[in-house]
Amino acid sequence: MMNLRFGVSTWLWTSPFTTETVALFPKIRQMGFTVVEVPAEYPELIDGKAVKQALDAAGLQAVVCAAMGPARDLTHEDPQVHQNTFAYLRQCMDLCNDLGAGFVAGPLYSAVGKARQLPPEKRRAEWELAVQNLHTASQMAAEQGLSLALEPLNRFESDLVNTAEDVVRLVQDINHPAAKVMLDSFHMSIEEKDPGAAIRKAAPYLIHFQVSENHRGIPGTGQTPWGAYRSALQEIGYQGVISIESFTPEVKELAGAVCIWKPFAPDQDTFARQGLSFLQNTFS
Repeated sequence: MMNLRFGVSTWLWTSPFTTETVALFPKIRQMGFTVVEVPAEYPELIDGKAVKQALDAAGLQAVVCAAMGPARDLTHEDPQVHQNTFAYLRQCMDLCNDLGAGFVAGPLYSAVGKARQLPPEKRRAEWELAVQNLHTASQMAAEQGLSLALEPLNRFESDLVNTAEDVVRLVQDINHPAAKVMLDSFHMSIEEKDPGAAIRKAAPYLIHFQVSENHRGIPGTGQTPWGAYRSALQEIGYQGVISIESFTPEVKELAGAVCIWKPFAPDQDTFARQGLSFLQNTFS
């Protein structure tokens, strides 16, 4: 029997996360979630100690997710951008410590949206930059008792790390115990030939799992092979969080970034409730 917890990203309702976003926490807990994903788009807008108090009051645990924009890119040709990214990741790690979260999750290797045709030597150079800089970031995390959960993205959002095989190779090249993996069923629905095999490939490093439908909608309303996910996660003995990550079409900047042009539910609360009910029935 899997000992799973279910979470949801506050991106389902709003962006960016600020200290005031904790107003969502009681509702999220009342729905039945026990974990909330905190997207750290602008850490300076988040009072970690106040958020921790709100988490405790609601009975929730937190996962901290990084948001990697153009100025946060460990594969950039400008070393100053690397330094900016390290400074940002340090803020995320500080937030983890404030909230009692064990890792920073996300596509920490590069800016989201880099999808280019590159010559092989340029691609290799960016890979080596990612490996070198993520080793440094892993050491930073380890010094604070934390890990990094590195996320593959689909080909339209990254040209560097798209599959479980890619991210496992990245982690093995980084060669640091703090370098771990997260997977996301949305990206997997685009990139993986066999989602069960992908989960088994990532198993030694897998510490977080995000879900939505293949169209980013409510889990259970699309083409995702949920039985394959359940079987593989059970086989590897996954004991972490399964967390819904989708986005509200009401925040135009966020919706535009992830190409969501229409709602997937009558309202976002319905999305969360129906999604959680489906996940509980599927995985519990």
